[in-house]
Order: sequence, then structure tokens, then C-alpha cells
Amino acid sequence: MTFRTALFCCATFFATAPAIAADYAVVHAGRLLATPGSNVTQEQTIVIKDGVIERVEDGYLPGDAFGTEEGDTLAVHDLRDMFVMPGLIDGHVHITHENNPRGRLDRVQMSEGDRAMLGAGFAKTTLMAGFTTVRDVGAGSSDAIFALRDGIARGDVIGPRIYASGSTISVTGGHGDGTQGYRDDIAKLLHQSGTCDGVGECRKSVREQVRRGADHIKLTATAGVLSNTSAGLEQQFFEDELTAIMDSAHSMGRKVTAHAHGVNGINAALRAGVDAIEHGTYLDNETIRLFKRYGAFLVPTVLAGVTVAEWAEDPNSHLLPPQRAKAAEIGPKMLDMARRAHQGGVKIAFGTDSGVSKHGENAREFALLVDAGMTPMESIRSATVMGAENLGKSDMLGTIEVGKVGDIVAVDGDPLTDISEMMDIDFVMKEGIAYKAP
Repeated sequence: MTFRTALFCCATFFATAPAIAADYAVVHAGRLLATPGSNVTQEQTIVIKDGVIERVEDGYLPGDAFGTEEGDTLAVHDLRDMFVMPGLIDGHVHITHENNPRGRLDRVQMSEGDRAMLGAGFAKTTLMAGFTTVRDVGAGSSDAIFALRDGIARGDVIGPRIYASGSTISVTGGHGDGTQGYRDDIAKLLHQSGTCDGVGECRKSVREQVRRGADHIKLTATAGVLSNTSAGLEQQFFEDELTAIMDSAHSMGRKVTAHAHGVNGINAALRAGVDAIEHGTYLDNETIRLFKRYGAFLVPTVLAGVTVAEWAEDPNSHLLPPQRAKAAEIGPKMLDMARRAHQGGVKIAFGTDSGVSKHGENAREFALLVDAGMTPMESIRSATVMGAENLGKSDMLGTIEVGKVGDIVAVDGDPLTDISEMMDIDFVMKEGIAYKAP
């Protein structure tokens, strides 16, 4: 049997050339954590055909054992000295922006095309940090995020696989509206299709996001930290509105996640049937019971809390007075919230709120989750197995198994003994194409 072999020497190839797709990609893994939460295996070969995992075999298979045919290309990646894992999943990002002192001005100066281009840079940075899949949970008018998502899927842009919500479902003047503090005429221009009041409008806003291409629905069940308003941190939608949002989304095959800080808003969203809660700062014992009763996920975004707390302490930060007061209140509480949720047996999926924090620093969340009481294995599982379940994509993501997409990352050290290894991902493969190597 003859075939054309492209044997990529990882130490030199990626320093001089872009990633190239091959018919077959082979990874020789010295240590393999194929399913986080299970045992690490030694000396494994992973064979990926057309972007999908075809085989996982014991030992290092020789070059003539991959089933290639004449004309097939073959890329072999020697990771025999590395610790190999599934590609990472960040369940809470805002990929088309990053907080900065010009943020409010950018909203009226940048076009959706500008946002898409900015997001392309952040997307590449995120992928190089090891995150092969992200869930974007709110992006202005949403044209930019849908264009970026589709461009990455076509291969026009380098970045993680994106699942996007489009515009956030928010009450008028609530967190997610985003027009607070602007002149009325400017606020009208910034109005988002997710802003709604009353059952009828809420149903229509959800359906509008689905029409525009939303993969899931994001709502703001409570007020938030970075909205420019002194509106507290509690519930903003009424129960009938929450029910209308959940029913409308679920009837159209979309999961729903809710930004929520205040306990009344968290609990109301859980009772209404939300699939996940983002942040969850003021959860209590009843909240934990509701999480477990309904099987909902918590995405704690501890990194966002640490970030805004740092801003609140800096007198020269760009926070406006209402934001600073809320950041000082919320930030220090989020680590303890994650600790209580973990101790209570709540299902936790990894998410950072990157866009508040810097893109590419997503892995800081791993150490924070360990500080909150998780083992390193549990923290990695939250960004793989649990992250895939949270997205409803366990059939294709989260583990290195036959039939799943070839998303693989690797590090030099052992993250199960030193979680800081996750901050330095040395190898990144998405759908069988290696984008980063030592």
C-alpha cells in the first residue's frame, strides 16, 4: 500500500507554516486522560480521520497501521513526553469584545464588522490557550458573533468552535439592555432585539434570536455588575416572563442559561426551568436543592469576580460609580459561592466570562476552582465532560473517544498534581488540525 505522508516535526513545523489539514492525523500520547474523571493511561495512539476520532489504541502504532490509502495525507504528532487531554470548553465568553476604558465609546464608534474583526483576534488567542469550544453568551446586535461563528466553521478564521446566543434577553433598563447613561437618541440606535417586557414580548424576543441563528438563549434574570445603573443585584424578570422565555426556547429546541446574582432571581429562574445559571453569587441552601432537583448547571465564573474586585480596588480603573459599588460587593463573594455549590453537589461547568477578564487567560479559572475545593481532576472535568453536557454536545465533545471530534490539547507537566500547568497549553488540535505545538 502506498500513501503520501506529511510527517510534521512539531518543534519546527509550526514555527514556519500555518496549520494544514491531513486526511489522517495521528497522536502518540505518552499519558492520556481520555475521559477526565477516569484513569490516565500510558502510551496510546489516537487516529483521527477527516477530523473525527477513528481509533484509540494501546501502544505506539507504526506508520503502516493507520489504514491509509493511496493519495491520503498523514500527519503524525509525537506527544510521547506529554500529558494529553480533550480540547477544553469555556461555557461563558464574550468573544467580540474585551472590557477597556473606551468600552462605552466603542459601542457607538465600532461597526459590527469592526466587532467581528476584533473577535477574530480574540478567537485565535482563545484557541491557542487550549479552548477548542466556547459558548458566547451575549454580543450586542449579534451580527458580529454570528459572522465570526460561521467564518470559523467554514475555516475562513482560526478560532474555537462557537455556540452563540445572539442578543441577551433583558428587561428594558435591565442588565443586558446596555443603553443606560446614553442620550435617548443614541439609546434608540443601541436598542437590542433581546430587550422585552411582558409575556408576549419575551416570547417574540426569544423567537427572534432563534430566527437570527442563535444556538442557545441567554437571559438576565437579575441585575448585573457592569451595567451602568444603581438597580441592585436582584430579580428583574417576573415569573410569568421567565416561564414564557423558557417555554419559547425549549419549544424551539434551544437550551437557556440565565445570568443571575441575587438569590430570588436565581431561584425563580431555576423554578421556571432554566438549564444553567451563570454566576450564582448569592445562592443559598434552597438554591442548591433546586439545582439538584432540576439538574441544572452552575457556571460560577469565579475569574470574573476576581477581575472586577481588582478593578474596584483600583481608584484609576475605568469603572463608573454604580459599577464600582457593585463590583466591590460581588467580586469577593464568588469564590465562596463556588465552594458552597461544590460541597452541595451542584453540577458545575467551566466558564470564565472572558471579555470581562482578558481573552487567552481563561485557564486562570482552573486554579480558582481548585481554591474553591475542587480537585484538579474535577476542575478539568468541568471544562471537558461537564462542559459538553452543559452545551448538550456530549455526543461530539468532552472526551477522546471513537466518533467524537478530534479536539486534543497537551501539556508538558502533570496538571493533576500542578493545576497551573493548564495556564501553559503546549499543543492544540481542533478537528484533527494542529494549530499549536511545542
